[in-house]
Amino acid sequence: MISIKNSRELSLMREACIISARALQLAGEAVEPGVTTGEIDRLIRKYIESQGAKPSFLGYADYPASACISVNETVIHGIPDKRVIKAGDIVSIDVGAYLNGYHGDNAATFAAGEVSKEAKALMDATRESLYEGIAAATAGNRIGDIGAAVQRYVEMRGYSVVRQFVGHGVGTNLHEDPSVPNFGTPGRGPRLLPGMTLAIEPMINKGGPEVEVLSDGWTTVTKDRELSAHFEHTIAITKDGPVILTMP
Repeated sequence: MISIKNSRELSLMREACIISARALQLAGEAVEPGVTTGEIDRLIRKYIESQGAKPSFLGYADYPASACISVNETVIHGIPDKRVIKAGDIVSIDVGAYLNGYHGDNAATFAAGEVSKEAKALMDATRESLYEGIAAATAGNRIGDIGAAVQRYVEMRGYSVVRQFVGHGVGTNLHEDPSVPNFGTPGRGPRLLPGMTLAIEPMINKGGPEVEVLSDGWTTVTKDRELSAHFEHTIAITKDGPVILTMP
């Protein structure tokens, strides 16, 4: 069942989204060679809790950290630990905050120092594909229009879309209906209505679309071990167009 939020609910949700966005911004500023992914996770948790909120991911299905921090070929769900970030790495950070009964969810990929031209191009294309998807998220369109916009943008540039994991509705639960694939057919799927809130999150690979989950049950890597990038915003569908809620 797809949840429709009223103006009061959207206002409450925006507060959680802003905290999530600011936590992601702080985490991105901390990405540099020599820092561990665990140190960044602790920074995220400290900030979120300082705002009176809770990390959405901590304990979710027994996930052991406050954020997902995924380096290079890790697509999503990288568990922060003692791994030291190296110069040239690309680091995808996914952060959620829970406040007032609502979740905010966002992600971005950051460069650790100077990265290769190939890595930068992948990051740029993934970021822009997110905004292509958001632009298609207008009332009256359908879920398939969002995925088709993302897929068209990245495939024209020679990249591939992860199909095993998708975006989702978000609100009082971290994952709600509907699923929001980053691929699809225009005009297909549930119709977008004012009050719907969606986490649109392209996961884009430099090589093929295939991924595999490692033995920890969480860490998801590209099967060919090529680079992957991940960007995400929580948005609200309104009669005047999509509104990004996760803006710091």
